[in-house]
Amino acid sequence: MRNKRVIMLMIGLILFIAIIGFSLSDRKELTWPEKFIKDASGYVQQWFYKPAGYIAGFFEDIRNLDELYEENEQLRLTAAAYARDKMAYNFIEDENERLKEELKFTEQQKQLYDYNYIIAQVISVSNDANNRTMNINVGSKNGIKPNMAVTTVDGLVGLVSSVTPFTATITPITELNETSPTFNSIAATIEGRENESFGILSSYDKETKRLVMTKIAENDKMEIGDTAITSGLGNVYPRGIRIGTIETKQVGDFGLTYTATIKLATSFDHLTEVFVVQVPEVEGQDQ
Repeated sequence: MRNKRVIMLMIGLILFIAIIGFSLSDRKELTWPEKFIKDASGYVQQWFYKPAGYIAGFFEDIRNLDELYEENEQLRLTAAAYARDKMAYNFIEDENERLKEELKFTEQQKQLYDYNYIIAQVISVSNDANNRTMNINVGSKNGIKPNMAVTTVDGLVGLVSSVTPFTATITPITELNETSPTFNSIAATIEGRENESFGILSSYDKETKRLVMTKIAENDKMEIGDTAITSGLGNVYPRGIRIGTIETKQVGDFGLTYTATIKLATSFDHLTEVFVVQVPEVEGQDQ
């Protein structure tokens, strides 16, 4: 009996809905029972619809988060690659500019005196107070010989003191000392007035960090601010290598000659690259 009642109620409900449907097809206005049923069903539907929408939105947000994470990872990789490439580009650009400047320097010097310049890297520096030297990565296999002058784009560095097949040792001019057994005085003149000025670089004052030039004639036209260069006399240091700037000039000890101090053109702080000067006239000979 109970099942029959349920079936009868369902059939009655279906007929009721069908009658409402047919009545709606002919009428524009709903009766208040119809409006009540429609509102009630709409109210119930929203409680089913909203959770379903939230659940669907939740899974959509998870999918969007995954996509954002992947996109961010890709952007991080792209940014890292850009930073790496930018760094490499800057290094190459700086290297090209430096090599252009050095090439300009060597070509200019070749045109003046037809010297050959061998570029070398400084591989070590000795901090021994009694024997400050530096080693470079070229040696006799590259044509390097003792007593070859060493310079930078800015100015004179020193002299090759010893050579192995693949390395060479440089004694810098900051070790210039008349009492040294390996002393080689530097004959110097003034750039632009090579036939009017002359002096001898005899020592380096480590307190003032200046070279001392002696034996300057009383009538020498040397002036403060002039650029001192090697004169080439003595066949040790080739002529025309920039040494530095005349900073002071004063009467010597006996009043017959003058002395001067020179500020070095080359900075010895963090020296990384140098040029060994090959003079074609003395190639194949012991210097």
